[in-house]
Amino acid sequence: MSKLAPAVEARIERLKAPGRSAWNDNTAVETTVKAVLEAVRQDGDAAVRRYSREFDKLDIDAFEVSPAERTAAIDGLDKQTRADTEFAIERVRSFAEAQRATMLPLDVEALPGLHLGHRIIPIARIGAYVPGGRYPLLSAPIMTLVPAKVAGCDEVIACLPPGAHPAMIAGCHLSGADRIFRIGGAQAIAAMAFGTETVPAVDKIVGPGNAFVNEAKRQVFGLVGIDQLAGPSEIFVVADETGDAVTIAVDLLAQAEHDVRTRVGLITTDRSLAEKVLAEVDRQLGNLSTAPVAAAAWRDYGEVVVCADEDAMLAYSDHIAAEHLEVHTHDAQATAAKLRNYGSIFIGVAASVVYSDKCCGTNHTLPTMAAGRYTGGLWVGSYLKVCTHQWLDERGVAAVAPPAMRQSASEGLEGHRRAAALRLAPAQLLSEIGAGTG
Repeated sequence: MSKLAPAVEARIERLKAPGRSAWNDNTAVETTVKAVLEAVRQDGDAAVRRYSREFDKLDIDAFEVSPAERTAAIDGLDKQTRADTEFAIERVRSFAEAQRATMLPLDVEALPGLHLGHRIIPIARIGAYVPGGRYPLLSAPIMTLVPAKVAGCDEVIACLPPGAHPAMIAGCHLSGADRIFRIGGAQAIAAMAFGTETVPAVDKIVGPGNAFVNEAKRQVFGLVGIDQLAGPSEIFVVADETGDAVTIAVDLLAQAEHDVRTRVGLITTDRSLAEKVLAEVDRQLGNLSTAPVAAAAWRDYGEVVVCADEDAMLAYSDHIAAEHLEVHTHDAQATAAKLRNYGSIFIGVAASVVYSDKCCGTNHTLPTMAAGRYTGGLWVGSYLKVCTHQWLDERGVAAVAPPAMRQSASEGLEGHRRAAALRLAPAQLLSEIGAGTG
């Protein structure tokens, strides 16, 4: 992360600084992942099976989940869990459809006879990594698979760790996965990137995972597309004196229970609120069932910053570029309008991150580690290509050929000049290069 501007640094005070750096704590997994990728590329299913035994401690006979196993997973869901899952799917689908409707094909006549445009084309085959995680995260397949189906991808496959809860298979099925494979970790990324005897090679890989999955995505990028490189989860709250310490502490700890490396923080202009939140977090940890995880995240990566004024608060928030950013101020809409760097923003006290995490409709696969400075999160557009086209008649050729010829000549690219001249004056060019007209 780039350094904070000195003018902003001078106007903030850290009541609690992170004990560790999420930037420097990435496990050195590059060598291991490189070996896994090469083995799967060379040996296909045999290597995947070997790594499943080594890493997952499971010997898998058939990687692909059968139709009968899908049915059994669906039948194993209790009625309310299925209803809630379908509610979340419909909300994500509805929002993805609304986003897709904003993406339109384009055709313009830029000059007489010069026609330019673009088409919106679905990516043919998508591979989604669905993490098993510390808990069975039923929202995970919804966020990666449903937008792909809305985009119109020809085939959407899902890979999830072989030991994942059966409800995760049900979630993949209900979310529209065409094929589901019991393959986890870096070997899943390798299988989707290179293809094996069982797993088809995909065009793009999406979805979060652990450090090994993340590193594998980084290493296969280029051969296939990826959505992003996701680090540990993050939540920051921007608040003024109207903020409520209990609510802020609840939301910080809700995210902290994801992982011991979750980054959580408060950025406020009110010192009294900051002190209350510090005390409230400690109090709530006393009776939180997931405290062993949340407390470690808070201890190592928790941050509370008091800013001299609103400008410093906004500048520091944009510097952090948090994955999830909640706004708890007297005019949350106005504050939100002044912020530009975040993965997803939650405007007002009623907009808890948990709603987006689970079921309100926006995607929870978001940029972390300050990537919100240059990209947004996963959305239906992540599964689409915007590809340009052009066509010309003689009027268009007359307009663009002469400058194209002159520019090509100035660059010393004679082949380019000829290609431009051929359309403008074919007989002259053919005579010049000594070619026939046949």
